[in-house]
Amino acid sequence: MADFKKLHVWHKAHALSLNIDRVSKTIRATQYASLRSQIFRAALSIPANIAEGRRKTSEREFARFLGIAIGSSSELESHLIFARDAKVIPEHEFVSLVSQTIEVRKMLYALIRCLSTSDLPSVGADSNPRSEPPAAPPKAPSW
Repeated sequence: MADFKKLHVWHKAHALSLNIDRVSKTIRATQYASLRSQIFRAALSIPANIAEGRRKTSEREFARFLGIAIGSSSELESHLIFARDAKVIPEHEFVSLVSQTIEVRKMLYALIRCLSTSDLPSVGADSNPRSEPPAAPPKAPSW
């Protein structure tokens, strides 16, 4: 598979994780230490699973990791809702972070849909049983 850093969705997820890092550092109360950790871990999991999945040898495996990233985005959204309701983060930060989270999740769903309808051969699959070398694969979309 291609380089994960060429995926637009990875860049969006990475930016989200940086914003989560910035906001989570403002959560100081000791009773919310585990929440701070969970928010940070869920956010980091999204781009990490995109990157790990991109290195797999088939679109099916890649899609599985994208599904895990979707799960992490839902976990992150739930934690952010709690943080807002518990007044641990300000409303304007919540709105911004949840908007970014939903945007990334929509992009992940779109990428999975694209992979599932793709008729491109999987990387590593023997799509050309003849002895000639396989043709260069088409350029992957930059999600």
